[in-house]
Order: sequence, then C-alpha cells, then structure tokens
Amino acid sequence: MVKKNYMLEIDNLHCKIDGKSILKGVNLKIEKGEIHAIMGPNGSGKSTLANVISGHEDYEVTKGTIYFDNKEINELGVDERAHEGIFMSFQYPVEIPGVTVTNFIKTAINETRKSQGLDDMSSSEMLKKIREKASLLDMDSNFLSRSLNEGFSGGEKKRNEIFQMAMMEPKLAVLDETDSGLDIDALKIVANGVVKCSNDDNSVLVITHYQRLLDYIVPDKVHVIMDGKVVKSGNKDLAKKIEVVGYDWLKKSN
Repeated sequence: MVKKNYMLEIDNLHCKIDGKSILKGVNLKIEKGEIHAIMGPNGSGKSTLANVISGHEDYEVTKGTIYFDNKEINELGVDERAHEGIFMSFQYPVEIPGVTVTNFIKTAINETRKSQGLDDMSSSEMLKKIREKASLLDMDSNFLSRSLNEGFSGGEKKRNEIFQMAMMEPKLAVLDETDSGLDIDALKIVANGVVKCSNDDNSVLVITHYQRLLDYIVPDKVHVIMDGKVVKSGNKDLAKKIEVVGYDWLKKSN
C-alpha cells in the first residue's frame, strides 16, 4: 500500500523507446512538500524519466508502477496526468505564434477546471490571479500579451514556463533541464520563481546537469541516474561532490 504522504512513488520502472531499453528498474519516492533533484551523465535516462512521469506516449512502460498522490497512473495519458496535477517544463519549449501567453494559460486553467467538473474561472478572478503571479515572478505585463515563446530569449522561455507553473498550481512540477542555456541572472530569476511556488502541499522534481541550479533551488534529496537506474541518493552535498569529481567514482562502485 502506498503511504499517504508520498506525492510520487515509482516502483521498479522499466521503459523502452523504439525498442531500446532506457529505464531499467527506477525506484523513487517524493513526499509532499519536498524538492528532489535528478542528476546523471548524458544518456543516463534523466529526461526519459521526466517524459514517462508526464505520460509521453512515445515511451513504453514495460514493467513497474507509477503512483501519483496515492493513485496508480500508468494508464493515464498526458492530458489526464496534467489534469490530475502533474506539470512538465520542457528543455526546448515550443513557439505558438498568434496565441498570447495570457490566452494560453486561460485555456489551460479552464480545461483543467472542466475536467474537475468546475465552471470556467471568471475573467475578474483570472485577471487577479495573472497579476498576482506575474508580480510574484517580477514579470512585465507586456510579456503576457506576446505570442507564446515567439521571439523569446532562452531566459524568457523558461520564465514563461515558471509563470505557467505558478498559474496552474500543480501538485507536482517536473522541471527538465530548466537551467539549460541560461546565464546566471536568468537562472536566479527562474530558480527564485520555483522556490516562491513551492509549499508544503506540492512537490518539485528538478532534472539538471549542473550543480549550480541547486545553489538556488536547494533540494531535500539528490538522486543520480546511470544506465537507467538510480545508483546513489543523498542530500545536496552529493551534487557538490559530483560537480568536483564527476561520475566515475559511482561507475566504479556499481
């Protein structure tokens, strides 16, 4: 039986893409209110794990179970998982010309409400929430009227995703390489947004290549994935050690 306080529990997860095994028995438990980080060399399965949690259809789960907020979700699709409260940020966010940031977020929120049997959020309530979250993230109101990600810098794209996360208020946010391509100033802004959105009722899974992000989003636990398995877990000091000595010592001990 899954413990009630686990937001996410992954049990012996195996998965394939295009017939190739990528995840080979991942075990992971994240409690409500916790921030966890996943690190690992290129090709170790980090982004695959993020995609499998969010329900990406290209990945075939061949064994194991994913529980989210006490419910098995193996059979749920991407949209259903989003409606349940899983938010996924992407390493390479897509551009949607002609759709403003505000209209995109309105649609996403109201689709989720509809799935829960609720009416659309009123315009006044939506506007109030948009202003509140934009202020929280120090976002310019002009930004919200631009087409989604069109002509956005790398930092603006990532900041927009954190704004979406703030608006959607998911139970679990999965942030895949959120620090990719960001200078230190943009990194601080994005990390600060994630921290401001974190509370005792939600959880965050940060997937990163570099320890520097974890100076600003301080994790409760750090996990290292190699060859499709979690081979080491620890506190933030584990990330600092990896930054200094790399992953070879873990290869030798596994």
